[in-house]
Order: sequence, then C-alpha cells, then structure tokens
Amino acid sequence: MPLAASIRVYEYNTGLTQDWQAYTKNHAEATLFHELPWKRAVERTFGHRSWYLLAGQDDRIVGVLPLFQINSVVAGRFLVSQPYATYGGVLADRPEVAAALLDEAKALVERIGARSLELRSIRAADPGVPVQSRHVSFQRALPDDPDAVLPAMPRKARAAARRAEERYGLDVSFDPGNLRTVWSLYARSMRRLGSPNYPYRFFRELLAALGDRCVVQLVHMAGRPAAGLLTFLHRDTVIPYFAGTDERKSIYGLNQYLYLRAMKWGVRNGYRKFDFGRSRIDNHGACDFKRHCGFEPLPLQYQTYVSPGREAPELSPDAPQWSLARSVWKRLPLPVTRPLGGWISRSIPG
Repeated sequence: MPLAASIRVYEYNTGLTQDWQAYTKNHAEATLFHELPWKRAVERTFGHRSWYLLAGQDDRIVGVLPLFQINSVVAGRFLVSQPYATYGGVLADRPEVAAALLDEAKALVERIGARSLELRSIRAADPGVPVQSRHVSFQRALPDDPDAVLPAMPRKARAAARRAEERYGLDVSFDPGNLRTVWSLYARSMRRLGSPNYPYRFFRELLAALGDRCVVQLVHMAGRPAAGLLTFLHRDTVIPYFAGTDERKSIYGLNQYLYLRAMKWGVRNGYRKFDFGRSRIDNHGACDFKRHCGFEPLPLQYQTYVSPGREAPELSPDAPQWSLARSVWKRLPLPVTRPLGGWISRSIPG
C-alpha cells in the first residue's frame, strides 16, 4: 500500500481537543491562529461554521488544517484559514500529508458550494495554486535588555518616541480592565482609515480565550487615553495586533512610543521576538512606518484555490468597488460605525 494511502483525514471534535493542542504546541510552524483559543473566539463572536481537519497515520496526528466557512452577504460563501488572522494554512509532517489535507479541503469547497479556499500561509503549501504576493509581515529579534530597545530603533523613530514621552508626559498602563477603552480607540482609528471595525465582543472573547497571553496596553496623556494596543503572546514572540489612537490629540511620535513600550514590556517579560504583523504591500503608509521602526518585510505566501467556474471574492479594502464606501465610512459618526462595523466584519473576515 502506498504511504499516502494510509493517511486518513477527518474532522475535529471536542474529543480530539488534546490531540489538536498537542500537535499545534509541538509543530515548529504553528501560529497562535492555529490554536483552539482562536477557534473559540471566532465562533462565539461571529458564529462562523468551523471545519477543522486532522490527518492521522499509524494512530497519531501528522497534520492539521483549520478552516472557517464564511457566508458573506457581499461575497457569497468561501472557506478561509484563518479569518481575522495574519497566518493560517496547513501544518503537516510531510508534503504528502499536506496534500491529503488540501485534497479534502478542496472537496469540501465543492460539497458546500463555496467559491474558493483561502490559505493565509507563511509558506505556500499547495504547489498547484499560485502564490498571491500581496502581503508582507515584519519580524525582528528583541534585545536582551529593556534599556537597549530604544537605542536599537532607527534614528528618526527613536527621536519621535523620545520626544513623545518627554514633551507630552505620556505614561502607560498594562491592565485588562482597559479593554473597552482600547477597543474604542481602535474603532475610532478604523473609521479614520475607512474600514469597518470588529465588534467589542471579539476583543472580549479573545481575552477570555487567551487569558494572560493577551496584553491590554493603554497610553495616557494628562490622565486621558491617547492610544491603545491589544497584543498577543505566542511562544517567545510578542504580537501587537489591534491598535488605535485618538486623532484629536496631536502627539508627534505617539505610535512610535506605543510600540516602543510594547517592545520593552516584551523584553522585561522574557520574550525574544517582535512580530509587527502583516501589511498589504500597496499600503505604503503602514509598510513605511514599520520599516522606519527597524523592521524589514517578509513576503507571505498566501494562496487561494478557486472552485472551477467560479471567481474568488475580492474583499481587499483598496479594491475599486469599495472606494466610495470607504469615503462615506470616514464621514459617519462613531455611534453608527461601531455597531455597523461589527455587523459588516462578519462578511469580511480580515
């Protein structure tokens, strides 16, 4: 019997929790988004149907593929690994295991009548599907000493962070009790960018699922919130994920200061790497900011398998069909964009 023929692919159930957790804990390429806390937070917030696939061989797990089914009011039905996440895709011991998982996922696309399967992979797993070179991530090692974080930043970013602290008297707290305030700052920033925000419930469910692997950071100026950051922790890595600032406070260097303090917190608590997350390569503002903070881009090898005769959904915020909506969104009041953004984000999974 060929080796590949002995690989069995089946769907996750709660009885397999320990198996899934053990595999993702030990796989070198597993990310936080492959773990079950992400699954729980997405299901409880958005209600998406999950299809978590495992590959077994000789009574052990040899691969996994987490998937969510998105029934979008703007783009129809599609599968994604993982929604609202930077990373996702297949984890497998060998290429033939990855192939077995992908074959089952493609069969699932046809079975449920989906348009496509999106894999947010760091490294491409399917040699038969083109790589989409639209996103890059930014990662860098952290120094050993918190006092070395600021000197390690490039000159202009270092000067901006120092000026923000000295001129405006900023201070920082790390307190999960500030979660709603951080979400409010994030939602304000998303409106300013013309993008729908995720609902507050997602922040709350992530904090509940991740516990002390979720860090809530708030920057104050004169005792009032100026910027906030929700950061995830995975293995030896600090992952700043949702950020927001109050644009009514004109503070030069505020963003540099926000991330400087996040890096210092990471070093003090024993973390070795800072993952600045992904950006679209056409989002020059975000990419330039991260480069100017001393991070170099790493291409992400996302892939989208499209069902024969169908087209993949176009949900990029810079797609021409969204330009008018983005312009209008920026002009809507926050009491409108906050709840409406939470509803829209169910159909646009990041």
